[in-house]
Amino acid sequence: MSTDIHSIPLVRAGIDTYRQPVVYMREDCHLCRAEGFSSQTRIEISVGGRTIIALLNVVTSADWLPPDTAALSEAAWARLGVSPGERGSFRHPEPAHSASIIRGKVYGQRLDKVEFRKIVDDVISYRLSDLDIAAFITACAGQRLDVKETLALTRAMQESGQTLDWGDRLVLDKHCVGGIPGNRTTPIIVAIAAAAGFWIPKTSSRAITSPAGTADTMEVMTPVALGIAELRRVVEQEGGCLVWGGGLDLSPADDLLIRIERPLDFDSDGQLVASVLSKKAAAGSNHVLIDMPIGPTAKVRSPKAAHSLSNRMSAVARGLGMNLCIHRSDGAAPVGRGIGPALEAKDVLSVLRREADAPADLREHSLALAGKLIDLARPGSDDGRKLAEDLLDDGRALAKFLAICEAQGGFHEPGIARFRAEEQAGRSGWVKAIDNRRIGRIAKLAGAPGRKTAGVRVHKRLGEWVEKGEPLFEIHAETIGELEWASEFARTQPSTYEIGEGA
Repeated sequence: MSTDIHSIPLVRAGIDTYRQPVVYMREDCHLCRAEGFSSQTRIEISVGGRTIIALLNVVTSADWLPPDTAALSEAAWARLGVSPGERGSFRHPEPAHSASIIRGKVYGQRLDKVEFRKIVDDVISYRLSDLDIAAFITACAGQRLDVKETLALTRAMQESGQTLDWGDRLVLDKHCVGGIPGNRTTPIIVAIAAAAGFWIPKTSSRAITSPAGTADTMEVMTPVALGIAELRRVVEQEGGCLVWGGGLDLSPADDLLIRIERPLDFDSDGQLVASVLSKKAAAGSNHVLIDMPIGPTAKVRSPKAAHSLSNRMSAVARGLGMNLCIHRSDGAAPVGRGIGPALEAKDVLSVLRREADAPADLREHSLALAGKLIDLARPGSDDGRKLAEDLLDDGRALAKFLAICEAQGGFHEPGIARFRAEEQAGRSGWVKAIDNRRIGRIAKLAGAPGRKTAGVRVHKRLGEWVEKGEPLFEIHAETIGELEWASEFARTQPSTYEIGEGA
């Protein structure tokens, strides 16, 4: 066939498909018919020597798409670097070589670093279908990855993208395993560590299934979508940063694997460890603190599960040459009062500003973690907690936080939602339990994290006495419809708060 048959004009669809490159073609497109392309086919597209693999969506009725023209999603357009008026060449891609490796893992074979690297390379080049990736995740779920395989996968994920090089400098980092709403200690810890003179280039994620990620909370107060050069400038100037890691090409396979892993809802220590430590290694961190909350509705639900995960994480960290400290914390209930980007930002600022009504649990948890991180960076010392407290109480941590925000593009006070409604206690008694997942779900129904001021503000916390009719928590929303939706769900979930007679 001639080149003309295989190439057609490209236009920008203006559709956000996150990281997945997608191409849209009409069902009557001559090229679709000639090549036998059908919906969900993976197509190799080339423009000026640049090539991507995109997923085809067939358009059955679209006045917006001219005949014999292909429209590219935002991800596809950016990855190809298309200029208006260019044409693209289309063909079926070669089969992914790693598909056979995945089949081997399904049948119980152990994989080495080279094999994991082939899989990871095919993931980030979109040569594997979602079904292929789901098969890989399933084959690695549970305890199907041993420690050597976990280390090999971690290294393969790290090496698939950039790795920041800070020379011989000691570089700190912190990560929370997750599952606890409102546990927004990271901005406070970064401010304390940087004020203490350490370097802590913190890259964080946006929320995937939670009401807020650290990047969502920080974005309320300062720009977080920085590039590598900007990140370096901020860290070299202030000692720390708080930026979104999604655009930095640090362990890029991680987000693509998580996109498939989350709906499957598999627990896999190996994949969790590879996800966390590949990003820490890619950020150039060599002294890392892990906060591991344990609770019935946290991600880690028992001391036994925490022990198993801790052992694997420590072993892989040693293989990477990383100094690691794991802090097991109470994951029985939310930390702080705010759940949602702006509400959590207000909590962070109230602790840094030493306000009288600042949530004591968030302050205490942040100081404990900051102290351990400082001690990790200074072998033989045990006064990290005292130094962290001094830096917070004399205002140096606040000054450093504001300086980091200014270096990232300026500081902004978080706003407050227009619509609010209280949910009241149906009986008097002691708050005996708070379901992290249900109260997080209420915050998401209210609009968090997409609507920055939406979420939940907790009034009564674990162990406190509540009178019948007193507010347990307050729902914040930016639209009346979202407020009513979240409130209706809250009323049908009385077990969000367990109130009993005994303390």
